[in-house]
Amino acid sequence: MSELIYLNGQLVPPEEAKISIFDHGFLYGYGLFETMRAYNGKIFLLKRHIKRLSDAAHVIGLGAKLGGANLTHACEETLAANKLKDARLRLTVTHGDADAFPWLERGCQPTVVITARPLVPPPPEKYEQGSRMFLATVRRCRQSLASGVKSTNYLTSVLARIEAVEHGCDEAVLLNDDGFVAEGSISNIFFVKSGRLMTPSLGSGVLPGITRALVMELAGEMGIVCTEGTVGVGIFGQCAEAFLTASTLEIMPLTAARDAAGKEIAIGDGQPGEITRQLMAAYKEQVAKETG
Repeated sequence: MSELIYLNGQLVPPEEAKISIFDHGFLYGYGLFETMRAYNGKIFLLKRHIKRLSDAAHVIGLGAKLGGANLTHACEETLAANKLKDARLRLTVTHGDADAFPWLERGCQPTVVITARPLVPPPPEKYEQGSRMFLATVRRCRQSLASGVKSTNYLTSVLARIEAVEHGCDEAVLLNDDGFVAEGSISNIFFVKSGRLMTPSLGSGVLPGITRALVMELAGEMGIVCTEGTVGVGIFGQCAEAFLTASTLEIMPLTAARDAAGKEIAIGDGQPGEITRQLMAAYKEQVAKETG
């Protein structure tokens, strides 16, 4: 079966899924996206993803344009059409195609694209070994509006991820413009210290991650205290455990970090920690409960 792409209300093969070179998402990065994971033919936390995109659309001036779009149905339709059980979905919405600049053109129709592809998750041994994170030189601007929305203007994250790969690491952590920990290039980050969870606050220049929020809810149900706040970079050498959260990764243990000078920083004892493992198991249970 050939792949089908959702494009503005129609399901078409990839060779027919084309957008204009004048699309404002292409020209200016004026758009939003969501990456979701499907299990057993069901999209996990779909309503939360759609709400985050809709909230962000209102923030950047796309809310009225998307008012009549049933994005939930469109995502489910795309997954079903591709006959996939375990998949990675991406929903992309842009300001649309127009000759005028975005700040002048208000009448164009938004572009909506949805792809559903087989998921290739990290191998099981990666969750047993843990990931290595690079402390990127690229900074996240905590005062920027773009830091709190999942914009198609993803250059900062891309540059940070390139740095990480060049330094032999799996993911990059970005500090904000004040020098405090913000988030990963495609993930949120948590630390465990003195038996408590801590994670950078949204005011640190952090995307309000869907998985991040669920992990905090699960921690609360398990009696694990979780606080949000300003997190200094020294936490990497001080914490007992650390892990990343993202829809496609779920919960990924962090066992080492490396800075731009090549200095290696061990996280805890270099193995996934007990609280991390407990949350990983709880997350799996939640997935099974909602998609089993």
